[in-house]
Amino acid sequence: MQPSAAADAAELLAQARRSGQNIDGLPNHLQPQSLDDAYQIQAALIPLIEEFSNGQRRGYKAGATTEAARQGFGLDNPFRGVLVSPYMLNSGDTIPAAACKARLLEPEFAFRLAEDLPPAAAPYDTGGVLAAVGSVIIAIEVVDFRYTGGMAAGGLQVIADNSAAGFWLAGAETTDLDAIDFDDWPVTLHINGKLAASGNSSNVMGNPLNSLTWLANNLCLSGKGLKAGDIVTAGSCTAPTPAQAGDGAVADFGSLGHVTVRFGT
Repeated sequence: MQPSAAADAAELLAQARRSGQNIDGLPNHLQPQSLDDAYQIQAALIPLIEEFSNGQRRGYKAGATTEAARQGFGLDNPFRGVLVSPYMLNSGDTIPAAACKARLLEPEFAFRLAEDLPPAAAPYDTGGVLAAVGSVIIAIEVVDFRYTGGMAAGGLQVIADNSAAGFWLAGAETTDLDAIDFDDWPVTLHINGKLAASGNSSNVMGNPLNSLTWLANNLCLSGKGLKAGDIVTAGSCTAPTPAQAGDGAVADFGSLGHVTVRFGT
């Protein structure tokens, strides 16, 4: 894809975010035809998001970390997006109804790095990645789309739109990684006090650390790396679960605590 076409596509997606008006999809001549195209548009979009939100990138998100999600997006592998500071909130915050339309809730484990994972040292294995992790954060990702058809726009267009990044809410953070069995950690999601979804850390590529490892290596393929201080949210422990305006949701991570979010009306 020509850089000018990627820039034009990114501007359309940025305008959809600025205005709150979704689009049916990118025009045919601007639609990504490959993963490289999709990430090229995403790379052009992030500075625009930073500019109009007065924000900065703080890390990454992994998406489509289950086979079902990949089938839904028509992809063979997970994808990545960028976390931008104004969209990173705290447990208990309220998201205005107009700021997020899809409201798909995903309880997730996120990792804050204490050490760099540079491209020169790739490929990484899980042990090498774990050694760079400083803490674990329980979180809720709120997936959103700039396309009227949501994920029906297809995986490449979704990746171009920063991989459906909406909002991310941080809960409790712990440095005691040994206290967490990432292979088998039950998680539930309640909406308005009723059980809406249940899942397990094992739904995230068998273990959320596998997702982090995939993302670190995927970035390295593009000559990028993770840096100390970066946050990586690893993917949903439950099926993505829709919420409505006015709803309140609680993700229960057992002894690690709860993450809550409310949506305005």
